[in-house]
Parts: sequence; C-alpha cells; structure tokens
Amino acid sequence: MNLRTSHLTATLLLGLVLGACSTAPTQQVKPIEPIVNHSAESAAQVATEAHFSGNLKTLITQIAQSEGIPLLILETSFADTKTIPSIRKLVLPPTATFKKNWLAYRKRFIEPVRIKAGKSFWEQNQTFLSQVEQESGVPAELIVAIIGIETIYGRQTGNFRVKDVLSTLAFSYPDTPNKLAREQLFKDQLQALILMCWSEAGGKLPAKNQIQGLNTTQFNTCLNQNSSYAGAIGLPQFMPSSIRSFAVDGDGDGHVDLKRSPKDAIASVANFMKKHGWQTGMPIYFPVQESGIADARLLADGEPQLKYTVQELVEKGILNKNQGDLQAGGVAPQSRALIVDLPYPDQDGNDQVRYLVGLDNFLSIVQYNRSYFYAQSVAEFAEALGYKNQSVVPKLTSSPNPKAIKPSEKIKSKSSKATKKKKIQ
Repeated sequence: MNLRTSHLTATLLLGLVLGACSTAPTQQVKPIEPIVNHSAESAAQVATEAHFSGNLKTLITQIAQSEGIPLLILETSFADTKTIPSIRKLVLPPTATFKKNWLAYRKRFIEPVRIKAGKSFWEQNQTFLSQVEQESGVPAELIVAIIGIETIYGRQTGNFRVKDVLSTLAFSYPDTPNKLAREQLFKDQLQALILMCWSEAGGKLPAKNQIQGLNTTQFNTCLNQNSSYAGAIGLPQFMPSSIRSFAVDGDGDGHVDLKRSPKDAIASVANFMKKHGWQTGMPIYFPVQESGIADARLLADGEPQLKYTVQELVEKGILNKNQGDLQAGGVAPQSRALIVDLPYPDQDGNDQVRYLVGLDNFLSIVQYNRSYFYAQSVAEFAEALGYKNQSVVPKLTSSPNPKAIKPSEKIKSKSSKATKKKKIQ
C-alpha cells in the first residue's frame, strides 16, 4: 500500500495484458495533441490543453532520456492522453463548512454486504490466507479487511484510464495550497507507471535491443488499464510506485496481477504491512478510559507519530494498567503509542469525538492510507471477521506455567469447520 489518499489517506502509495507484438511501430508518430470539443472550446480551454500536452511531452522526454526508453514508443503510447475534468473535482479538499463524521464513514464500510463478501472471500482463499499469515505474521482478517474496504474484493476498482488520471493530476491539479507537492507526487507516479509497464512488457534488454524485446501491445494495455480517480490499481488499490516496491507474485505464475489474482493481492497486502512495521501478535489499538478523555483530548494533535509510551498514558489515566494486555504483560510499558481522534456530529449537530490509543500496528495501517478513519475502519472490519485485538500473550492465570498461544494454533483454529460455521458478530 504507499499512502493512498482516501483514508490518511493511501496510500497514497499504497495496487496496479494483452496481445503480442515484438517490433516497434513503423507508422509516423503524431505529436501529442489536446483532445477538445471544437463546438464548445474556448481560448482558455485550448490554452489549458496546450499547457497539459506540452508538460506531458517534456516529462516523457526526460523519462526517455534518463531510463533509456525510446522516445518514439512513449510519444506513440501517450498520443491519445487526455485530461479528465471530473477527477480534478474529486481530489479537491473538503469545504470549510464540512464536518468530519466518523460514524458515517464507518457505516460505509462496516456493513453487512462487505462483511458477507469478506467471509466469502476468506472461504475461497482460506488455505492461501493461512499460509500467508503464517509466513508474514499479518493476520488473515486484516488482509481480508483491507481488500474489502478498498474494492469489495474487486467489485470497485475504478473506471478511469490510469495514464489519463496520473497525467491530469501531474499537470492539471486543482488550485490548492499543496498543488505543487501534489503535482510532483503524481509526476513520480506517472514515471513509476511507465517503468512498471515497461518491465511487465519485457523491456529489460540492453538499450540497442529494447525495441525488439518489447511487447508494445502489452505495454499500452498496461498504461491504459483502469484505476481509481487517484491512480490506484487492482484489488488492493496500489499506486504504481507501491506495485514496484511491494507487490509480489503470490500465485507463482511469474507475473504480478493485482487485478485478477486474489493470491497476488493477498500476498502483496501482507508484504506491504510487514514492510511497514506490522508487529506480529500485537494489538492495533486500546480504548481510552472514560476518566481519561479530557487528557486524551489535550494530547490529540492529528499527527501520525508515536509520541508517547503506554506507561505515560497509564500514568495520565488515559489507559488502565489492569486492562487486557497491559495486565497480562502482552504490551510492554515502553511500547510507543499515539492518541487517535475520530470526530463526528451527534444527533443535535454538536461536535463529538471518539478517542483511542493507537499502537505500532495502527500506524502501520495508516501507512497504507493516511487516515485515522481508514485505519480504524480496517481494525473494526477485521474484528467483525473474528480478529482478536489483543496480543498472543494470554492473561495471567493461577497455572504456574500458562501456555502461550502459538500463531500456528491460531491459524489452525480458523481453518476448522467450526470456525467457518461460527456466526461473525
């Protein structure tokens, strides 16, 4: 995942075909031209499209020079690129009067349709999910929850052409305070897309042989595949840079396909989480004690940084040393934490906030999508699928040598028929 924008959003960085043609195109290459409706065009529209086309050509020329890719192929492949006005509206920040609503956000994702689909996806991929969990330490419930929230297991992967999306946001981002930074981010993603597609199409040969070795049809299919309005691809919605860095071949066919291979998607999500600090067998969050809400409010600053220790939060009364893992010793006093605030309006329109203590694993989910709403939705979706938000260290008992729960036993229990038939609350 890379941080995608929708939830701390992304992560962003956060998943990305056809035919065979072994020779470069021989037809005359037309320069990149704006696509316009002449019956409704205006001078401003023409100027905007010319600016877009010129900047796009400059970038692909730079990429061709720096990466050794023939400019002829890039110009041909991007000749029909166009801006998508609708996505410029979709990436705009909320208005000043907009109120964040955790309850409404949660309701979109923790709901019967997705949970039912999640159980079905789990059953269809149960053996592989158990294998990945055992190898990576990332719980199957968490993997299933992320893919469910992202795309409902492939039902909603976006219907925009990815090269159009990334080009639009790289050169025609709306006027916002972070416009320059966002445009640079999408320029980087556009370059990552080109390199990803070049590699997928077999462009790994020495420079003098690249044209002969490239499957140009496959290259263009990759550039033209569908994505979200932010350029995220496949079941887990990875950005191109995340695909290059974290996507893996789960089904062993020698090719990463996040759009059609559930195994590739599952393995890639697990790899992303593992590479972003997932701690095996540890909880994601703790609820704040009722008596500690006032102190939690003072410490909540919206910054996704582990600024406090669990012990400090116990001393402030935000956590209770006798609760769950703290009493059992599953979470060390020096474990790092942050205060998570989830605002929402109540029935009368008054501002309310739910406070939580996020641990390392909470922050790992935030790396997938930079949003507290997103991370907590993933946690609660996973819980709805049976995830126990606690460490593998059991609570203290009178037994002199309490037996710890082994991850392999946990996985085995999920695979049993009894678990499959058990109703998920």
